[in-house]
Amino acid sequence: MPRTPRLIVLAVLAAVLSMTVGVVASAGKQGRGGDDRRGTNRPSVYTLPGEAVFPEGIALDRRGRSFFVSSTTDGTIYRGNVRRAALSPFAAGGADGRTTAVGLDVGARGRLFVAGGGTGKAFVLSTADGRTLKVLDSNPGSASTFINDVVVARGFAYFTDSMRPIIFRAAARGATVGDLEPWLDLTGTPFVLEPGFNANGIASLEGGRLLVVVQSNTGKLFRIDTRTKAVSEIDLGGRTLTSGDGLVAHGSRLYVVRNALEQIVEVKLRRDKRVGRIGRTITSPRFQFPTTAARDGKRLLVVNSQFDKRDGTPELPFNVVAVRRP
Repeated sequence: MPRTPRLIVLAVLAAVLSMTVGVVASAGKQGRGGDDRRGTNRPSVYTLPGEAVFPEGIALDRRGRSFFVSSTTDGTIYRGNVRRAALSPFAAGGADGRTTAVGLDVGARGRLFVAGGGTGKAFVLSTADGRTLKVLDSNPGSASTFINDVVVARGFAYFTDSMRPIIFRAAARGATVGDLEPWLDLTGTPFVLEPGFNANGIASLEGGRLLVVVQSNTGKLFRIDTRTKAVSEIDLGGRTLTSGDGLVAHGSRLYVVRNALEQIVEVKLRRDKRVGRIGRTITSPRFQFPTTAARDGKRLLVVNSQFDKRDGTPELPFNVVAVRRP
């Protein structure tokens, strides 16, 4: 009898210790874009130095800790940490012909892929030190081109061109990156080139088996099978997403950033991603002509480009804002 209270105390202490270990282990499971409790003690606004940045692209690294943001003005790449509010220059603009930078994505082996906009080029940088690993050229001498966005999937980097009906691709397996090739000509498919900006944001689904591309001027979404190259329009029930820019994919959900409308629309995909139902619309008074976003757990990190103020006076500092995703 005298030993009973002591046994009870020990049992309670053991239970408390077990619960504590469980909480710590759960908090430590933070893979890339994981649905943990991200957002706690993280800034809601990230600022970029400079008075004429006009940022466009964003990409998180494979560990989900650092992220990169591109400047359309001079091609500078900035780097930030999801736990710190200020970004800093990482790769100077102008290097190796990178006079502008648009869409970004991080691939394996510490490689950052950069879409080069009107230069018709793409750039591969080291995520360790920002040096240029390779310069890719979509078509030397082409007068009408805008390499807009990029996604890395299944060992390839896929690029959209907003002025030409072509999806470009470069092999990104192993120690080297291949040359840029015109992988898919969209002529003769449901994707019809129209005046203005056409193919813009691109995202990977089903582990790279499928790609989704948004056509900004028509507001249509297209499904591309990377094995067969089959192209089909995603049925949105008669709805369109004009001004569609960057895309964020997560499972069967797609988030479409609509720049001029300053909103992000959730699209719920079904029937093997052939049909999309419009879900919630994310708006915020902090949006300033947003171009794209990246998923940080339950948050979206949204790039405020302020393109509508390019000929006027932008509101400084330029920033990236975090919003909770549906």
